[in-house]
Amino acid sequence: MAINSEAISSQAVTAGAAETEQPPPAAKPSWKSTAITWLRRVLILAVVGGAVYYVVTRWNEVWATLATVPWWSAVLSLLAVIAGVVVGAFSWRVVVNDLGSPVTRTRGAQIYLVSQLGKYIPGSVWAYVLQMELGKKVGIPRARMFVSSLVQVGVSVVAMLTLGMIALPKMLDQNPRAVWLYAALPISLVALHPKVMTWGVNLVLRVLRKQPLDHQLRWATIGKTLGLSVLSYVLFGAHLWALATASGTPDLGVLLLCVGTVAIGLVAGLLFFIVPSGAGARDVLVALALAPTVGITAAAAFAVASRVMFTIAELGSAGVAALLASRHVKDLVAQPTATPEKTAPEKTEDPA
Repeated sequence: MAINSEAISSQAVTAGAAETEQPPPAAKPSWKSTAITWLRRVLILAVVGGAVYYVVTRWNEVWATLATVPWWSAVLSLLAVIAGVVVGAFSWRVVVNDLGSPVTRTRGAQIYLVSQLGKYIPGSVWAYVLQMELGKKVGIPRARMFVSSLVQVGVSVVAMLTLGMIALPKMLDQNPRAVWLYAALPISLVALHPKVMTWGVNLVLRVLRKQPLDHQLRWATIGKTLGLSVLSYVLFGAHLWALATASGTPDLGVLLLCVGTVAIGLVAGLLFFIVPSGAGARDVLVALALAPTVGITAAAAFAVASRVMFTIAELGSAGVAALLASRHVKDLVAQPTATPEKTAPEKTEDPA
């Protein structure tokens, strides 16, 4: 059998080059990348500091009212808020997964829950900026994060307006100007159609000079997001109901009122974005809605207590999500690297 010396020589040179070739040195991060990294760290510190300051400065104000609430009612109320916040993270993750490769529950919870603390900086836009930066850090494009937040907020507003219809009749007695909400609901329901919502998202992307969606939003995605959003706001209403009826007899009518009140209050807080987490707008609406049932003094105290519980729940859930995510990363690093098993080459029969 003739041996091709040229082929052997070429293969030897290639093998030698492969052995001596060193991986290229890691590129030095640019000033822009470094600035963004430090901006992200400063933003997170400012968010956490603002949230903690909010709780500390209002603790004495709310303690007098909470002292009259049985401990089990306070615990149930706080657990309801935490559950609602976590369900909201699942609602957002449904949209993220529809727009690209799936995001794990742990990673999704970390991004969403930590970014929601941005609401405690004046101008709620910081929550979405933080969300995009956290997503980018784990390899999710900013455009995908932005669109996911846009869709989830739109669906959430529809859920809030729908549930708000429960409390609207009583709220109109105190604030007749809120009648515009009756007109907002049918408009928002039309906007919920996948074709309409896809068109709206693409319009925003076109204005921002971004690529449009590669597929139309699905009914299943919007339906799951809407269902989880409704569940989240029902849990928020149950949280307020546990406080308002702690010293009295639980009433289903008060539960429905609390669900609707919290939903409308969250819409008002979303529109009144110039202050941290819409502070003031939601609290006033909650107090006005509960005043006929528990009295204006107790209603105002419950509104402040609710605000503090929301802050504690969002701080706590964000901390737990970040802790679980960091432990997950450590577990992956600690796992030994699996070496692929060597398989015997397939035998081929010589042609006859």
